[in-house]
Amino acid sequence: MKNQDETLEEWCRALLQAYELEDVQIDVNAILSLAGVAAHSVVRPAAPLTTFIAGFAAGLAAGSGQATDAVSMSSAMDVARSLAKDYDAQSAGTPVE
Repeated sequence: MKNQDETLEEWCRALLQAYELEDVQIDVNAILSLAGVAAHSVVRPAAPLTTFIAGFAAGLAAGSGQATDAVSMSSAMDVARSLAKDYDAQSAGTPVE
């Protein structure tokens, strides 16, 4: 029986293959971490929404030649993570720097 990590890696490979993106490197743990930040900083349903929009933004940046795939994904996830943390701080009444 496969564990969760093996299942996620297999699912990721299947999705990449279905979209003909086999050469794209995906950091599953980084994406799950971003989803966790969004879920805990905003609301739980923000997790899939945040990861989808970050991925879409990364794809647009990479597709237009603005940056490599890796840089586009990292930058998009950094923006989303920062925004989610700021949202949480603002909701708690903490000033955002």
